[in-house]
Amino acid sequence: MDRASPAEIIAISSHVVRGSVGNRAIVFSLETLGHPVWSMPTVILPWHPGHGPSTRIVIPEAQFSSAIDDIIRSPWAAGVKAVITGYFGDAGQVDAAARLVSALKAANPSMICLCDPVIGDLKGLYVPEPVATAIRDRLLPLADIATPNRYELAWLVGAALETNTEIMDAALSLGPRRVLVTSSVPMMTGGIGNLLLTDRYAMLAEHRMVGNPPNGLGDLTSALFLSRILKGETDERALQMTTASVFEILARSVKRGADELMLSEDYSSFSTPMAMVQLRQLVHPSRARKK
Repeated sequence: MDRASPAEIIAISSHVVRGSVGNRAIVFSLETLGHPVWSMPTVILPWHPGHGPSTRIVIPEAQFSSAIDDIIRSPWAAGVKAVITGYFGDAGQVDAAARLVSALKAANPSMICLCDPVIGDLKGLYVPEPVATAIRDRLLPLADIATPNRYELAWLVGAALETNTEIMDAALSLGPRRVLVTSSVPMMTGGIGNLLLTDRYAMLAEHRMVGNPPNGLGDLTSALFLSRILKGETDERALQMTTASVFEILARSVKRGADELMLSEDYSSFSTPMAMVQLRQLVHPSRARKK
């Protein structure tokens, strides 16, 4: 890919009026890195639900679907090099997004789809089960990259994931060529890790745990990782630098006492993080089975 011409990306996720989650985090980071971004909201909220109750506006399925069809038919669609998806308001939106990805891939087979299955956490699902099921059955089979957290991956494959070996086996069964699992099992004391599994490599990037983290880390991780892959970086470097960027921004935001990621102040960390992360090569499940 021509490095002088950053890839055009469609971002489909939630929009908050205040904060740095969903498309607010995704679009800002991608545009800061030079990508033209088409932003398609699924829901509109005054702030992240973790801050307390607020009005929730779900883009109606029929209108959302019509807007997706407009994008498919638009004269600019041929220039789209990637689609990134996150939080969905209902299952119908997932079907429309899958239709968009299928149409763009039919026109351009090299088009990349990153699916961040934003469906739950340690406490369980926080979206209706039909939404999670639609993401699993309709979007993930079209994805080239998936970025679930460990608990989302566990729900998607229907198994408890207590070890990195179990996480790697689950990631390999998920389908996408690259699966980046956040909140994986750390190997260093007091740490947290991102585990990347491809058809050839298994790598774990770790950093120290930061208490009381703001929301939006998964959105930021997905966007930064996608940008680095689109720019032709190796999987190893994309994982290491993405993890370093997110850790650095997280640590600085918490140090300031912020209740949101301070992306507008720390955007330099997107491309040139100074934080150190521990990168480990793990035994790939395919090689482990041969022993």
